[in-house]
Amino acid sequence: MPVGPMTLSQFILAEERRHPGASGEFTGLITDIALACKIINREVGRAGLTELLGDAGMQNVHGEKVQKLDSFAHDVVHRAIAHAGQLAVCASEESEDIIPASDAHLPGKYVVNFDPLDGSSNICANINIGTIFSILPRVTRDGPRTVEDCLQPGVRQVAAGYVLYGTSTMLVYTTGEGVHGFTFEPSIGEFLLSHPSIKTPERGRIYSVNEGNTERWEESLRPYIEWLKTDDAADGRPYSGRYVGSLVADFHRNLMYGGIYMYPADRGHPRGKLRVLYECSPLAFVAEQAGGMASDGCRRVMEIAPASLHERTPLFIGSGYDVRTCERFLAPA
Repeated sequence: MPVGPMTLSQFILAEERRHPGASGEFTGLITDIALACKIINREVGRAGLTELLGDAGMQNVHGEKVQKLDSFAHDVVHRAIAHAGQLAVCASEESEDIIPASDAHLPGKYVVNFDPLDGSSNICANINIGTIFSILPRVTRDGPRTVEDCLQPGVRQVAAGYVLYGTSTMLVYTTGEGVHGFTFEPSIGEFLLSHPSIKTPERGRIYSVNEGNTERWEESLRPYIEWLKTDDAADGRPYSGRYVGSLVADFHRNLMYGGIYMYPADRGHPRGKLRVLYECSPLAFVAEQAGGMASDGCRRVMEIAPASLHERTPLFIGSGYDVRTCERFLAPA
């Protein structure tokens, strides 16, 4: 008899049974995040017909205009994870400070860092956007939750992933045992396993970077971009330039097809622009578990221990060969 489709919940429970000591708390937390993303997906799909498009009339901690869907997504994710007892504390790209769990007396042992709506500048153009999440163990054992619980390097993550809202909506995540993708089936309201054990190609043929910033980059990056564009059939070049401008969308395409995504430092952002906790560390975990790499140009992103909630870093992420080659170009002479 053929085996039917496996839902995300069934998959997580099957994984839990493989670990007899599991308490079920982690399973509940992933399920809550998935629920939040279903709600966000519903509103994203009809945003043009509601009052959720456009500027919310405020700025976030980064000085960026907050879109209405940004604020909505932040509230939905926070409400979904804050009340069930698994969460100790969380941090959001849209919030200046940490957000403790709703009930400080509940002994939640997990920390969630999240970007509620990545690529929100593309919302009004109906371009792919996403949600990114990172789950870590609580560091402090007694007393109030502190910022130290959230300020952990990526190597301490117990799970990370993202949801891509698009033609079809996909949830992709890892717990350190491979990467698995689930496609949302709206007729039954479930994420179904569609892409088990995702592996990214060792080398790709795509590079993704905003070349409009070329004149602002460090000099060492420009020769690499020219190398990628040089015609050399024997070496598999030139690469194709593909850039959506939504990190999750660009990362997901390159994860599936192979290639490299770059957001380097520049004169306007000498420490890079992407956030370690909410974007870079979780996607680095996914990339590595799929056989790829993530670097800040000279070191592994997963080893960066951020000193602040909104610390930024350059990011070079994708196929192993492509990231290593980029690092060689960026290395000091």
